[in-house]
Amino acid sequence: TNAAENNTQFLSSLVSPLSPNSLSLSLSSLYCVSSTMAMKASVKGKFDAGKSTGVGSLAFNAGDIKLRATMTDATLVAGPTLNGLSLAVEKPGFFMVEYNVPKKDVRFQFMNTVRIAEKPLNLTYIHSRGDNRTIVDGSLSIDPANKISANYMVGTNNCKLKYTYAHGGIATFEPCYDLAKNAWDFAVSRKVYGGDMLKATYQTSSKLLGMEWSRNSKYTGSFKVCASVNLAEEVKTPKLTAETTWNLEM
Repeated sequence: TNAAENNTQFLSSLVSPLSPNSLSLSLSSLYCVSSTMAMKASVKGKFDAGKSTGVGSLAFNAGDIKLRATMTDATLVAGPTLNGLSLAVEKPGFFMVEYNVPKKDVRFQFMNTVRIAEKPLNLTYIHSRGDNRTIVDGSLSIDPANKISANYMVGTNNCKLKYTYAHGGIATFEPCYDLAKNAWDFAVSRKVYGGDMLKATYQTSSKLLGMEWSRNSKYTGSFKVCASVNLAEEVKTPKLTAETTWNLEM
């Protein structure tokens, strides 16, 4: 009798993990894990008169952390290689660490937001170990329509100051002063046809005039068409480029 009871208890211990309640809990846990490990893929192509290039990325969301692998056409065209391959770990809004595999270079990026007179000041610190370059970027939102920002490369005179004015959520005006070049750059953009955006830029130092048309859609992806011409050249031949991006969530 004791042996039969022991056998019954042993069989029950084997079957109990497969009970409906346990199985439901296991499937629920598996669904939660798969939800937090959502995968996103992105493919970008760039085309101009001289050449075309491509960039692909694969990202996994593991809770608050995002894991991303990025590769260019150089990674696959000549056979699987490490050229153009980079790996990144990111917590959006806090930090990002990116490793360039062929160059064996690491880039660190840290983000933080502090408040000055109740206004948000967004700070970004970027350091590349390979070329020992450090960049500090900051932007202060005065109100929804006005923002000032600065970009400075530590140890150099490369510093840009920019003012952004948004008019009614439709048009944006951005003058930018480059201290290193002692020159102004200007950009004006306007929303048209719903989600489309037209943008005009002019760099006074190089006399480069540019026009850009872009569209961003979560259903059809995004594209951008750019035309630029150097007004300082005798033969003003426009340079055309086009970019398109497809996004896929799995």
